[in-house]
Amino acid sequence: MGKYGEIQEDFYAERSRILNALAQPENQHIIMRLIGALAFRTHCPQFGYIQDELGRKFTDIDFASYPRFFKDIARLMAELGYEEDKTVTQLFSESRLLFHDPLYGRHIDVFFNKLDFCHPINLIGRLEKETLTLPLAELLLEKMQIVKINEKDLIDTIMLLREHPIGNKDEETINGELIATILANDWGFWRTVSGNLKLLNEELDHYQHLNAEDRQVVRERINQLLQQIEAQPKSTKWKIRAAIGEKVKWYKDVEELMNR
Repeated sequence: MGKYGEIQEDFYAERSRILNALAQPENQHIIMRLIGALAFRTHCPQFGYIQDELGRKFTDIDFASYPRFFKDIARLMAELGYEEDKTVTQLFSESRLLFHDPLYGRHIDVFFNKLDFCHPINLIGRLEKETLTLPLAELLLEKMQIVKINEKDLIDTIMLLREHPIGNKDEETINGELIATILANDWGFWRTVSGNLKLLNEELDHYQHLNAEDRQVVRERINQLLQQIEAQPKSTKWKIRAAIGEKVKWYKDVEELMNR
């Protein structure tokens, strides 16, 4: 048994074991924030059951951090019983670390400074806004930036929007002002997120486990966010790219490994 006990088979229990280790005095300086489905579940205590009712299964436990914590994270993950993927470290250490779970075959990704999938999400200066997960704005963008979005991403976003209001700050609020500002400088990112929010609005009625109030609240928040995005003045760069439109590809393809 390692310093922090054995690796747990249950995803939520293992999440709790890792977060508990991060809360210990020797690790409290490490900025390492949950991303993906477990981050959504951590931030949605009231409506977390939506993931269960809609059949959402966990597949990975992933984090975001800064490169200055590289050595601390490698030490901590070893103490937690994980095996570092040395090949990934050699190839991508400035942007990513990968650790393998020797008991249950899972892996943990740690991304540094940004999430760079279909569209880049800059995290510098933002990880300090929360203690356990990405801020809510970045959690929403993490899902809405996926061009070939699938049901699990829609389910996570429904749950987040059911639990949290749209506003102009963080702190248990989805920072619509920040989202609108980011998208006003990147037409491609704007195109993907706006399209996915509209798709989510259309798909709400297909989820029979959602009651009328659930649908109404989520729909109102989608529309509020879309209005805020549209009202934000667009940059010259955005306007130039908008003139080209979809004639030129506006996103990067991502491998399934990144599709949490």
